[in-house]
Amino acid sequence: MDWAPILIGYLLFILLSPGLLFQLPGNVRHVEFGSITTNGKSMILHTLIFFVIFTILILAVGIHIYIG
Repeated sequence: MDWAPILIGYLLFILLSPGLLFQLPGNVRHVEFGSITTNGKSMILHTLIFFVIFTILILAVGIHIYIG
């Protein structure tokens, strides 16, 4: 069983949550760091960033993690 999509998806979801590490676009500035707030635009942009990075890592690079 390949665990790469599950683990990479989980890590990217945590790291790319808007407002946790950064928020693009921010509420006041273009980029805000550690604001713990979000808006609709940033949720859509972070979703697109997640999809692009996830697709590149799983399909183009072909990362596989097998346990057991």
